[in-house]
Amino acid sequence: MLIDLSGRTALVTGSTQGIGSAIAAGLARAGARVAVNGRSGDSVDAAVKRLSDACAGAEFVAAPGDISTDEGAAQVFDAVPDADILVNNLGVFGAEPALDITDAEWRRYFEVNVLTAVRMIRHYLPGMKDRSWGRIQNIASDSAFVTPAEMIHYGMSRTALLAVSRGFAKEAAGSGVTVNSVIAGPTHTGGVEDFVYELVDRALPWEEAQRKFMTEHRPQSLIQRLIEPEEIAHMVVYLSSPLASATTGGAVRVDGGYVDSIAP
Repeated sequence: MLIDLSGRTALVTGSTQGIGSAIAAGLARAGARVAVNGRSGDSVDAAVKRLSDACAGAEFVAAPGDISTDEGAAQVFDAVPDADILVNNLGVFGAEPALDITDAEWRRYFEVNVLTAVRMIRHYLPGMKDRSWGRIQNIASDSAFVTPAEMIHYGMSRTALLAVSRGFAKEAAGSGVTVNSVIAGPTHTGGVEDFVYELVDRALPWEEAQRKFMTEHRPQSLIQRLIEPEEIAHMVVYLSSPLASATTGGAVRVDGGYVDSIAP
């Protein structure tokens, strides 16, 4: 399958590390000019250098700014006035007993995991519609369907993101712009390693800790391992391409599968 994104500009939020960085690399290798976003200029500059070294000949643009604030979003819009591909990847996650989650945390999870995507879509979708081409993808989670007891606030935000995606897909109907969610399962990043060790014995070697985490806390996974960031990126690159022109308003799963009894 040949995917050529030459001449397209992509913005990936939260792309200095983890899933976002893998997505940025995948889009760049397909030929897109990719804007890398993170809260600080230093972290973005370091990520741009690392990605440029890994993707010879690719073009990366620094787009620092905390998009959970109006000021930070404006900073990103100045760096990237228009985009053909928007990947809303930014998100926070963590474990906390359900009854201990404060009002402030509920608001923070909504503002970072949902409202940032809305803010980005409001800015970039009109230009995509004017050009009759665009791709918007919101990186969601299997927690939208199978909400972990220790992550109710996170699950809520990912369920809301599905509604955001579906609604904006209807707004873009017939325009040549597609809007989809990508349902990511538990993915192997540095932050997730820390999260796993919050739930299992830190004395366990990583491979054993991963197996124990999947068995006890994510039994719905059929592959029974953490997903690698590049596996998410492969789907994002496809959905960003002309080959996915008939896929919109969907929730596309890269989640390791579900057992039948709890499939959404």
